[in-house]
Amino acid sequence: MNLNLIKPIVFFDLETTGINIAKDKIVEISILKVFPNGNKESKTWLVNPEIEIPKEASDIHGITNEQVVTEPTFKELASKVNEMIEDCDMAGFNSNRFDIPLLAEELMRAGIDFDMKNRKAIDVQVIFHKKEQRTLSAGYQFYCGKELEGAHGAEADTNATYEILLAQLDKYDDIENTVDALSEFSTHGKRADFAGFILLNEDDQEIFSFGKYKGRTVEEVFIENPGYNNWIQNADFPLYTKKVLKEIKERMSAPKDTLSDEDKLKALQQKFNLR
Repeated sequence: MNLNLIKPIVFFDLETTGINIAKDKIVEISILKVFPNGNKESKTWLVNPEIEIPKEASDIHGITNEQVVTEPTFKELASKVNEMIEDCDMAGFNSNRFDIPLLAEELMRAGIDFDMKNRKAIDVQVIFHKKEQRTLSAGYQFYCGKELEGAHGAEADTNATYEILLAQLDKYDDIENTVDALSEFSTHGKRADFAGFILLNEDDQEIFSFGKYKGRTVEEVFIENPGYNNWIQNADFPLYTKKVLKEIKERMSAPKDTLSDEDKLKALQQKFNLR
């Protein structure tokens, strides 16, 4: 089965120095770009994180400090990565909670204003866990009948993720083969930011998911405690979370348009002497 695509989608995987979205860095990134006509384009880069790769991380993905010392930094690669994923939907394995947030951080550190406003995200792990409750290697064996050679290598994991999604579509008749439907099915609730610090309630209002204001709307908190946003902007939160809160603050400060649609129409009619 082929994916039913309206625009390109990129499957990608990151190997990193750790799991702290705000602090850790990418050491390998692999991207598989799938076009609506079925064509594919792929690229894998080793990345110099400019910080030490802990032994615990190297033990998992096999990438050492010595291997990446002469590789380009992410800042040097950022424009190429951004060009490859531009105007694409995104997919990965545990990507909603980790890979997309960390990639966004790295792009923003490099001065690229990344966001997901016009993209959909498919997390193949969520589909897998909702259906089978397994790991990536077990999922590859379960859905594709193959052993995952090179597990925890970005390229192997990226291609396995793509194959698993195709196999999931073949296996589950109740999952619709559209990016919109897959994105919705593979999401654990609505988030305003990638890391889940800012959620959306039933009325699509941004609410805090942590701390003393947990469950309260961001706008309500900013009115009650104007300094809370400043504290977050200067604290150890992901850049994208800070960006979302800054945009909310700017939205609150913007002049309110009090004219109704009917009043606007009357004003236009008067302006152009229309009846």
